[in-house]
Amino acid sequence: MDLLLFLAGLILLVGGASALVRGASKLALSFGISPLVVGLTIVAFGTSAPEVAVSVSAVLDGTTDIAIGNVVGSNIFNVLFILGISALIAPLVVNIQLIRQEVPIMLGASLLLLVFTFDGNVSFMDGIWLFGSLVSYTVFLVIQSRRETEAAKEEFADEIQPAEPGAWDSHWASQVGLIVVGLTALVLGSDYLVQASVNFAKALGVSDVVIGLTIVAAGTSMPEVATSLAAAIKGERDIAVGNVVGSSTFNILGCLGLSGLVSGHLGLVVAPSVLAFDIWVMLAVALACLPVFITGREIARWEGGVFLGYFVAYVGYLLLATQQHDALPAFSGVMLGFVVPLTVITLVVMMIRHPTASGTR
Repeated sequence: MDLLLFLAGLILLVGGASALVRGASKLALSFGISPLVVGLTIVAFGTSAPEVAVSVSAVLDGTTDIAIGNVVGSNIFNVLFILGISALIAPLVVNIQLIRQEVPIMLGASLLLLVFTFDGNVSFMDGIWLFGSLVSYTVFLVIQSRRETEAAKEEFADEIQPAEPGAWDSHWASQVGLIVVGLTALVLGSDYLVQASVNFAKALGVSDVVIGLTIVAAGTSMPEVATSLAAAIKGERDIAVGNVVGSSTFNILGCLGLSGLVSGHLGLVVAPSVLAFDIWVMLAVALACLPVFITGREIARWEGGVFLGYFVAYVGYLLLATQQHDALPAFSGVMLGFVVPLTVITLVVMMIRHPTASGTR
């Protein structure tokens, strides 16, 4: 039953996010908002709607470990798994704006979260700062979009089009209906997913944190998986990368910002294991994006393979640590003493060979 509940929740989350994005996009276009602004805001944030719904629902249910684990795990999953598998399909182009602006903003959001969690809690005030940063970032993107080139505007216009005259979703009532259906599905889906995840944790004898970092994080990231893989297959490889970076920023500022606000005076208690390990992995993954993106301004297939390898290693570590397996010390020793230093040396050599990311894409 728990598996069926989890699958039902996942289907409702993905379907709800799709309906919400479609209804909100069509309604915004009906009011004359440009496709570029719609793409930068509604569509970009819509793929993170499941993370928001699950994190807020977890806080309301008193399982804040799932809320924290969901965001940290989703960001690790986004970069290592989604970019990794997308790069294996086709080397991913990295737009110069991502290197100069979006990745540093993602890094800044990760560092901000790290600072806020030093005391072991994401407070109500921290939530205000995080969500306020998201609002400022969104306003900045909208203002910046007015200076975009006609080519960029045309690209968004091709991807995001108003409803056809006479189509079932061309009337505002249908568009509002889609939004209501989408929000309802998100609420129900998040409740089912959280309930099933808590039951999984109890049945498997693992913590809510581990469930949040793995199963929930992967489940709520399905819209990002679908968007990035479809973009990579179609050859829209810059969209595949931009989707992941933008979603990771929104997860921290939006999901944890709203979760912190909902938590009230209690705040979100951050598990010691997350403070000691997982949040540092999230930061390291964000930092690794810069040298990988800069070198040739693309993510090569072998780099995608490295990302996937690290994701498998990370999940393996979580499982071994949960069970306190005898192989854990040896596994950790190999990772810290050989794999990580070798990766750092490789990245440094790459940076020396490609010191700048000049030009544009």
